[in-house]
Amino acid sequence: MGKFAVAVINGTQARFFTLDSAAISEYESSPNLIEQESLFDSTRGLHAQELWANTQTGRNRGSRVQAHSYDDHRQNHKMEFEKRFANQISRAMLKMIQRNQARQLILVAEPQILGMMREAMMDKLFKSLKIHEVAKDICHFNLNQIHDYLAKQQLLPPCQKVYSR
Repeated sequence: MGKFAVAVINGTQARFFTLDSAAISEYESSPNLIEQESLFDSTRGLHAQELWANTQTGRNRGSRVQAHSYDDHRQNHKMEFEKRFANQISRAMLKMIQRNQARQLILVAEPQILGMMREAMMDKLFKSLKIHEVAKDICHFNLNQIHDYLAKQQLLPPCQKVYSR
């Protein structure tokens, strides 16, 4: 079986897994996903007053004066924050792939995030991997649900449960 690395990503969180076979397959279910690391985007959860000096966008706030519209470029800043998070995820994936000598990467995220991740994954190591993309947000799933979902998609071998006799 090829070595698998799995990254499950949404707008605020990235979870990284590897697939591991049990040492004694007669007594333990196998193969199992093992969570290696999690990352959180610290800027995504902040409220407007924590992120920006002025919480209202798009107008000058005068008391009795007609407001003038302007673009404060907040959308550009938000996109920059998202790109930084994607680059942070890419670096963490590289470390996990190298540490575990993975040959296949399963990348699970919303379509917009998949696009950002494609841009961030420019290292030559990514080009040597077999990459499977799944456009779905399953970051809130627990470990077994993630494994079952990916097994149903035929991207991972199913976990063989061992029952006591």
